[in-house]
Amino acid sequence: MSLINIINFKSLGDERGGLVALEGNKEIPFEIKRVYFISGTQTGVARGFHAHKELRQVAVCISGYCKFILDDGSERQECVLDSPTNGMLIDKMQWHEMHDFSDDCVLLVIASDYYDEADYIRDYGNFLGLTLK
Repeated sequence: MSLINIINFKSLGDERGGLVALEGNKEIPFEIKRVYFISGTQTGVARGFHAHKELRQVAVCISGYCKFILDDGSERQECVLDSPTNGMLIDKMQWHEMHDFSDDCVLLVIASDYYDEADYIRDYGNFLGLTLK
């Protein structure tokens, strides 16, 4: 089973430029509660290193590129996001890390719920313990 679940978004652009519309429960497979983006990440800096107990997310690299590592506790897979017409589903209980950000990377993240620190698993050992139950 692949941990990497890429969602292809339809480009509605024309000669004037690109346009990608994302709607909850359509292109995004859940109701959208929060949207944020990461930009200006310094060369060599990695981010993420956590999982969520319940939160689901879709990551879209709207500019540049970055590498994702997804881990379900028994398998790790890598993927490069480099197109605004592709999103990657980060499901609940998937450890995720982001590496190798390009200088122009803008990573948009669409979330199924509001920020809740109690939903985070920030220790990899604890994450592994929960996935083995």
